[in-house]
Amino acid sequence: MTYEDLLTGLIESDDRFMVLTAENRAAIRNLPDKIGDKFLDTGITEQTLVGAACGLALRGRIPVAHALATFLTMRAFEFIRSDIGISGLPVKLIGGFSGFLSEANGPTHQAIEDISLMRGIPNMNIFCPADEEDMLIGLPEVLKSDSPFYIRYNNLKPSVKHSENFRTGKAEIISEGKNATILVYGILLKQALEAREILGEMQVETGVINLRCLKPVDEEAIINAAKNSDMLVTLEDHFLTGGLYSIIAEIFLREGISKKVIPFALNNKWFKPALLNDVIEYEGFTGKKIAGKIIENISLNNKR
Repeated sequence: MTYEDLLTGLIESDDRFMVLTAENRAAIRNLPDKIGDKFLDTGITEQTLVGAACGLALRGRIPVAHALATFLTMRAFEFIRSDIGISGLPVKLIGGFSGFLSEANGPTHQAIEDISLMRGIPNMNIFCPADEEDMLIGLPEVLKSDSPFYIRYNNLKPSVKHSENFRTGKAEIISEGKNATILVYGILLKQALEAREILGEMQVETGVINLRCLKPVDEEAIINAAKNSDMLVTLEDHFLTGGLYSIIAEIFLREGISKKVIPFALNNKWFKPALLNDVIEYEGFTGKKIAGKIIENISLNNKR
């Protein structure tokens, strides 16, 4: 099944669903011929897109609105905050080419503060699938929810067989490890698994948790990882400020938890445009770099 197949099936089974886009048809280019007047393209007008989606939601529809993530979350931010967030309308926002997926695009097109922006809006939820399989597993529940959602669209091929037991706000525990646990969301799950494999060859027990949702986030899984691992690693294609690292800090401060946390994020800088694998290599997000940083910190701890 493809993303288009999933949307088509939802529309055929539930008359409330409509698909909208702000001239971002990469993931839905075959839908207009399949769903007719259930498809609406507003053109390159993200604010109009969100406004139209809200109007449809007020009339009982469930709009699934697509746009480039950077323009959706920034150009239309006030509309999302005021029209969707305050009212709690069940609009689903699909952000395309978020994080490192914008690849060769420069800073104007890099959505690496989108999580921070969206999680700051009351009532807004956030789903960040690791790959296409993870996305298709979670979307039926997410799209049918009565709540607004921001979704990082992700059509990458899976690097692990995912659990089909999806629930909003519940993480996928891929493995547990007493030496370290990598907390990750979105496309970098592959690199987390590569790091775990490298570390396993060195007898370092490493857990990997695919958080899936950043809001609501699985606090129980995070707290348990902190209790059962010597250190945590946060891995995200996002600014250090406002993303997963900030979420962990907020939870730990509130709960009085003290734990070493190693962040992999973009610290006050945009990434150098290139093809995806080259971006990951250049910016230091490879499995090898992650594993090396964990080993370095284990060595430091052992010297103390």
